[in-house]
Amino acid sequence: MALPRPEWRGCAARRWAALDPALRERLAAASLHDAVRLGCHMLRTEEEEAALVQLCRQVCTDKDPAAAGFYREQGNREFSRCQYWAAMRLYSKAASHEPSGSSEVSICFANRSAALFHLGHFKVCLEDIARAESHGYPDRLLPKVLLRKAECLLCLGRLQDAADAISVVESKIHMDVLMTSPTHQTLLKKLSQLKVKIHEKKRCPEPAQEACGDMQGRSEIWEENDSISGASSSLSLNFDTERGRHLVASQDIVPGQRLLKEEAFVSVLCPGESLLLQDRDTAWDTRVTNADLYCHRCLRQLLASVPCRECSYAKYCSQDCADMAWEQYHRIECSLGALLLTLGVFCHVALRTVLLAGFAEVNRLVKWSHSGHKDPHNLKARCKCLSEAPDTGAGTRGIPGCSDTGQYQSSYQAVFHLLPHTEQHSPEHKFLCMLSVVAICKRLQEAGLHAAVLNQESSEQWSKPKTSEKSSDELSPELKTVAEAMLRHVLQLQCNAQAITVMQELGPGDGAVVNKKPVRLATAFFPVLSLLNHSCCPNTSVSFSGTAATVRASQPIPRGQEIFHCYGPHQCRMRVAERQQLLSQYFFECRCRVCLSELESDVKSVVSMRNSFCCPSCQAPMQGEGDLLCCSDEACATSVSREKLSRRLWDLQQQIKKALDLLRDRKTDQAIKILRKCQMDAESFLSPEHLLMGEMEDHLAQVYATLGKWQEAARHLKKSIEIVEMHHGPSSEEIGHELFKLAQVLFNGFAVSETLSTIQRAEEILSMHCGPQSAQIQELQEMKTCLSELPRSILERT
Repeated sequence: MALPRPEWRGCAARRWAALDPALRERLAAASLHDAVRLGCHMLRTEEEEAALVQLCRQVCTDKDPAAAGFYREQGNREFSRCQYWAAMRLYSKAASHEPSGSSEVSICFANRSAALFHLGHFKVCLEDIARAESHGYPDRLLPKVLLRKAECLLCLGRLQDAADAISVVESKIHMDVLMTSPTHQTLLKKLSQLKVKIHEKKRCPEPAQEACGDMQGRSEIWEENDSISGASSSLSLNFDTERGRHLVASQDIVPGQRLLKEEAFVSVLCPGESLLLQDRDTAWDTRVTNADLYCHRCLRQLLASVPCRECSYAKYCSQDCADMAWEQYHRIECSLGALLLTLGVFCHVALRTVLLAGFAEVNRLVKWSHSGHKDPHNLKARCKCLSEAPDTGAGTRGIPGCSDTGQYQSSYQAVFHLLPHTEQHSPEHKFLCMLSVVAICKRLQEAGLHAAVLNQESSEQWSKPKTSEKSSDELSPELKTVAEAMLRHVLQLQCNAQAITVMQELGPGDGAVVNKKPVRLATAFFPVLSLLNHSCCPNTSVSFSGTAATVRASQPIPRGQEIFHCYGPHQCRMRVAERQQLLSQYFFECRCRVCLSELESDVKSVVSMRNSFCCPSCQAPMQGEGDLLCCSDEACATSVSREKLSRRLWDLQQQIKKALDLLRDRKTDQAIKILRKCQMDAESFLSPEHLLMGEMEDHLAQVYATLGKWQEAARHLKKSIEIVEMHHGPSSEEIGHELFKLAQVLFNGFAVSETLSTIQRAEEILSMHCGPQSAQIQELQEMKTCLSELPRSILERT
């Protein structure tokens, strides 16, 4: 949720409506500096603050032993049913709720290590066993865990370490006086079996695995730009009044060429809805969200999360990540967790941006922005200044965000110079943002975090914050500066927020064919990536790895052409009217090639033609702009209301959703029956090229792959690919992902020749969009290696 919760937005709207008209007018015209100073007196305790307190109570971020116990019991139940993935996630939830210093957290880590062992994640299992030991795992239970440790070491081929672990287990067992108990007898039996296995492995060691250097992908050789950090030397930074700052090709660029790689200046994980509790009697939510699946600092996918020591929300991939996050920003954010989740991701990003920049840099730039002759919002004045600069040696020095030496870096200075569009935002929206950032800064002051925000404490003093002895409605001058910077960043985010997306698995992920879709993982500031202007037909693709973004050319780009990125509305997904409406949030009217073509020639877009209704009587395309649609075949007099056909489409989508739910529950026969019926219904009123027709073919392919009917799965997937190619083009990223799935199906169906040709095409497309080191490319190369090692006689037959 980028913006605050609806209840808080409603509260702010009512407050705005109740203001004196003269004050509303004053606020509407106020600078960021003046808006914050006026806003400090508008957060009334009896209304707004009370409403925030109530909303924050509905968000669960505190440690709660009762919740920990509930999640641990649920984890035990799933473990007993051999549902190890579910058990692992539930043990992680339990660990995050155990209070700091509690020995119970060691039980959570030990139990999770058992689930990890059964899933074959031996290295991570060892890490959890070490965590259990360091958190005071009970001595009476330790032999069982140490035996698991020995088994992991054995599976990893670390025979001497496994033997040492067994020696420790033996000494602990023999120290116990109750050696005749059934539990000890079981342990001794297991111990004996492990000793035999180690002895056998030492006698017959397994051949060493050859390092697959090519599988890790070759590093790309490129020349970095002297003026733009992380950018290729084939780009140059330009500036004018119409396009603002923008990147242009300084030489011819080929498809797949890497143009930019940038680490986010700041990123914040988008939370899941399960943190919001409707009432305190509601059972703890066992659903898994992004907050459980990814590291809250580096966004790496989590197996065994390390919880924050003070809150139940933040989780990390390692203790190093947890410690770094705590030192950089989480020591301040931790006690504000419920408030930040209530006020939305944009407010959270704004606060974290200020914390990462440091108060000294924030204060310097905020003071600079107050100097009238350097108004950072006045594009015309800046362009005039640039045009008056001497030609010789000026370079990029005068372009906003660049350093004195002309360098444009992924720095706070570059973030600060992203346009907030203060005058374009509605007064009501600015008022909401102002109240929200003031609420955060007041909470910082009340919690005694003032000195920490200003970087006036050493790391040794960063313990759990103490409540301030004196609470004042008036913010300190320093926190007013922080609030002003935060307000600027919240307004910037509407136009400059970059969604970090990942390809996330659909379903349990344990099938031979993995179905994935892109999901929004985090919101971030990428100051260099923000230099790219929008086009509905972009010439680049953007991919993400953790917090890093990589931009590649998706088509040939001749020298002198601008580099474009799609902000979301794409010609293949939306009609021009829809695109223009969505792009209005960026305060510009798109004048890209396809928009101009569709607007000026009044030609129907590809989306309009292919995602259209057809006549229920003769299947000819339906036409008409209003509610009444008529058959395009003059010999057919059929007319139908658009609303009726739209309702049929909605009903169809609900049936497809029902089929997918059945597929997740392994009820494949019922899923096939519903999907077949949906296909027959769709053929009577949807265009054969409608994307939904392709989606149904894709779903049927997924069902047949689940059943191991590979030829049938491949047949349906090929039909889906035909429709996807019509919409997105033969070299689109969407086609690359579909070909990846087809390669998996053909590989499992042992169609060697067709698999190899499909792999080659998928590699070419995905390398261009995602790079040669992407996970999908690695998997395709593994499949190709596996097939190439088959005996020649088998290859000739297939």
